[in-house]
Amino acid sequence: QVQLVESGGGLVQAGGSLRLSCVGSGRTFANPGSVAMGWFRQAPGKEREFVAAISWSGGTTNYADSVKGRFTISRDNARKAVYLQMNSLKPEDTAVYYCAADPGGMGSQYIYDYDYWGQGTQVTVSS
Repeated sequence: QVQLVESGGGLVQAGGSLRLSCVGSGRTFANPGSVAMGWFRQAPGKEREFVAAISWSGGTTNYADSVKGRFTISRDNARKAVYLQMNSLKPEDTAVYYCAADPGGMGSQYIYDYDYWGQGTQVTVSS
């Protein structure tokens, strides 16, 4: 059984920062260094969209254009964790943020490449 648990969401003013965390458990994460990880988000009434991804080694990262220069994805395989540092937040960043795992992947931007998903954490940015 694979489980991904996100934390760190909340309410913040525009221009502020938040750091999201996601910890994995289960058989797939017995070797976390073989699992690419991604962050996606879904705003009310909109489709889920790609935010950022990181390869199994952490050597390759990928970002949506809308967050480049503001968000940073990182990982700590010893802790089986992936993080999303979000700076200069904007009201349009308001969404439920999900982490996802892609065993054997390299950090795809495509939802269908990810096999496992967390339950999500709410991020609300006020203007």
